[in-house]
Amino acid sequence: MKKLFVIVLFLSFFTNCEDVVDVDLNTAEPRLVIDASINWFKNTSGNEQSIRLSLTAPFFDESVPPANGATVQITDSNNTVFNFVEEGLTGIYRTNNFVPVIDETYTLTILYEGETYTGTEILKSVVPIDFVEQENEGGFSGEDIELKAFYTDPANIENYYFFEFISDIPVIPTLEVYEDRFTDGNQIFGFYTEEDLESGNIVTIRNHGISERFYEFMFILLQQGSEEGGGPFETQPATVRGNCINTTNPDNFPFGYFRLSEVDELIYTVQ
Repeated sequence: MKKLFVIVLFLSFFTNCEDVVDVDLNTAEPRLVIDASINWFKNTSGNEQSIRLSLTAPFFDESVPPANGATVQITDSNNTVFNFVEEGLTGIYRTNNFVPVIDETYTLTILYEGETYTGTEILKSVVPIDFVEQENEGGFSGEDIELKAFYTDPANIENYYFFEFISDIPVIPTLEVYEDRFTDGNQIFGFYTEEDLESGNIVTIRNHGISERFYEFMFILLQQGSEEGGGPFETQPATVRGNCINTTNPDNFPFGYFRLSEVDELIYTVQ
């Protein structure tokens, strides 16, 4: 009984040392978040496009509030206007008559709660994915599957690429950006590996043509979100500003980006 009493007392001591810590975080007025990625997949018309508008929310909130009731349109250099209409109260605005043209300049205009937001970008082309190479003895363990999606970079032209690797296993898609500063005119590849990847899994590989500014934007975001981004005592990441501005109230700037890309997609089954 004496031993039992000591054990109970010992466990009680450590249990009573647990405290619930409430973290008092700063709050701010919601800002508009613009997810305006216009993707023209090769061998499609590219007429159907969508733009998602949402609002920033407190850190511990589980839902992302949509930005409802906005007026959204894209205008090309010939002043042709493409109107996007909200689907219900989802914050997703759609059009079915967009006309994509490579190297055309487009301007996004959003009117939301009395303020006007704008962004300008060029629709960039992309080369096709040539083939995918699979390595079954990759990684530090020598047991991971690695995929290389090869493409041939056009010579004597500055090109920037945004790769998405989306697998059917429950993991976050892998995003990568590349430039051709040191690989101009050569066949190079986008790289993907995932610890749980195995034979039979399906990986959707997308290569987007992007502008230099979007490359720099994504490069900083991916660095901040990587495992090498620092520990708890590192300097906190700075806010990365996109290419959209608030022309009515510049201090109430939005988050997000307006991007237009030609996209090549390849569906690969892991061997």
